[in-house]
Amino acid sequence: MKMRFLFLFILLGSAAVYASIIPADTVLKSRPVYGKQARVVGQLLENYHYRKLRINDSLSSAILDSYLAALDNSRMYFRQSDILSFEKYRYQLDDLLRQENVDAAFDIYQVYLKRFNERMDYVLNVLLKSNFDFSTHEFYEPDREKAPWPSTAEEQNRIWKLYVKNQALSLKLAGKSQDEIQETLRTRFERLVKSFKQMQSDDVFGYFMNAVTESFDPHTNFFTPKAADLFKQNISQSLEGIGARLQTDNDYTKVVEIVPGGPADKSKLIHVNDRIIGVGQGDKGEIVDVIGWRIDDVVKLIKGPKGTKVRLVLLPAETGLNGPPVTITLTRDKIKLEDQTAKKKIVEFPNGDKTSKLGVITLPSFYFDYEAYQKGDPNYNSTTRDIRRIINEFKQEGVTGLVIDLRNNGGGSLQEAVNLTGLFIREGPVVQVRNFMNRTDILNDEDPSLVYDGPLVVLINRFSASASEIFAGAIQDYRRGVIVGESSFGKGTVQTIMELDRILNNAGEPVGSLKYTIQKFYRINGSSTQFKGVTPDIALPTALDAEQFGESSNPSALPWDEIRGTFYQKTPFVTDRLLQSLRQSYQNRLKTDDQLKNFVADVEESRRQLHENKISLNEAVRKKEMEEAEQRRKARRPTDVKLNTEGMPAGNAMQLDDEYLRQGLIILSEMLSSKIG
Repeated sequence: MKMRFLFLFILLGSAAVYASIIPADTVLKSRPVYGKQARVVGQLLENYHYRKLRINDSLSSAILDSYLAALDNSRMYFRQSDILSFEKYRYQLDDLLRQENVDAAFDIYQVYLKRFNERMDYVLNVLLKSNFDFSTHEFYEPDREKAPWPSTAEEQNRIWKLYVKNQALSLKLAGKSQDEIQETLRTRFERLVKSFKQMQSDDVFGYFMNAVTESFDPHTNFFTPKAADLFKQNISQSLEGIGARLQTDNDYTKVVEIVPGGPADKSKLIHVNDRIIGVGQGDKGEIVDVIGWRIDDVVKLIKGPKGTKVRLVLLPAETGLNGPPVTITLTRDKIKLEDQTAKKKIVEFPNGDKTSKLGVITLPSFYFDYEAYQKGDPNYNSTTRDIRRIINEFKQEGVTGLVIDLRNNGGGSLQEAVNLTGLFIREGPVVQVRNFMNRTDILNDEDPSLVYDGPLVVLINRFSASASEIFAGAIQDYRRGVIVGESSFGKGTVQTIMELDRILNNAGEPVGSLKYTIQKFYRINGSSTQFKGVTPDIALPTALDAEQFGESSNPSALPWDEIRGTFYQKTPFVTDRLLQSLRQSYQNRLKTDDQLKNFVADVEESRRQLHENKISLNEAVRKKEMEEAEQRRKARRPTDVKLNTEGMPAGNAMQLDDEYLRQGLIILSEMLSSKIG
């Protein structure tokens, strides 16, 4: 399923429900400037995008499918007859773009508006006036992305009945009375209609243009002026809130990223793939139901002044849609650069009959404070400077092995990824960068000094991307350390932003901007980090499939490929024999380590929940599933490992409930026993 983030543009449709009906004479129309923008964007993409695609009949077909998905991803509004009527545009959109004509987008939207009105009339005037029978054995399927389009109004009614019945049952299981259920649902759908009425021509044009841009690749986006402002605000991170990036997932607001150093990250109470279904202000403010809301309206409720509290009602990812809701409280704060810097801790880890001091460096992003550097501040923040300092402190503290934790690190400064690699190798190439003109540059570590030559483990997961993949890939290619965890995200591309005002003179009125892909990363062995990401040397259990959560989940993602590798000298630190021994040891633990076995069982259950597309609408069955999910959640128990962090006295025991980190530490201790490094 495509991930359209708030900072890219605000996606409204996707099986959303909006309510009390839009006047039939409401018509959103194209403006002359839209056609000019469309033509210019098309020319820029054809000439300067890395992929060098032509906007032709083939791409026109992809654009149409993408636009229909943007409006009705769950295939609940349009009918088969509508889709057939749109076929006349399938191989015309490329020609229309060159003719500065985007009327097709508005014609399709007008049909969507008509179907929306029909659906809301049925929901408000039929479904919400009836009582549901929760003793029958019916099922609701939330993911209809690949389902056939309904052919008749009767078929749509059946889909919508199950859809609303599922919401009603969730409210009943949450303790709501029949009157409260009907009032909540009516408010929910009427708010949807109110939100729908706020749609403007710019929004429709934005959806269509993103269907055009994303047919090149998922990181190429068109920003309307409004969306461009949101993007800039997000990049500056000047807004106060909880530090989580959100997206619309059917009716739910889903967490897609936890910003390092923010309140959400520090709380450890909210996680990627959790769904937010309610928001309340302060300790006692009324919880507002946000199912079916536009993403920007949910964000407005969650954001707020530093120091104030917000309560969130979540459906945790670990228990899925069938699990019980959980209410958490977070205190809003600004995301500060210092909160995203490298952090260290020392783990006193059992190693045979001894205890080893192992260092862990958690790196949320690859950062570089360019402004402070330009001002001559000798204490400017830099990933490489900070980790060099931490490693030297570890040496003084008797640390004998090192874990670099890059999980959820979405990247950052490319040069810092190169420089950081240089702390662990003497010198040599780190990454190759190829541009849209097929020119390849090699970025090298030119510092012959070696800051750390001991055993090294690098932890990665599905959300390690970009610069993280460059560092992990280089460490793996040089055989300098062991990569442990999940396959990484697979984002091996670079984007730039073009302000369209520089090209189009629209009488001083802003016309938006274009973000497009201009470069691609390749490892020093010639393999791209794009699409496939970095495959760990030792793969740990994961609930996340790349086809759902990685770069490869998007059909327009740039493909993996290879170019000629560059010369580099592998180190003797990680041999085939060592890797074979570490893998065999891990396989043995899968059979004998109770904590690992329980973790594997939890992961398999989470995987089942993520793949589950049938939700029972039988009250007794659903209640039992919720109780079982809650029992599984409570059954999870952390292990007790001595964990010493900066500022804490030595020997102060803390619980280590992070199984990925525990496995990384076990592997590191086995490397120590092998006297590697």
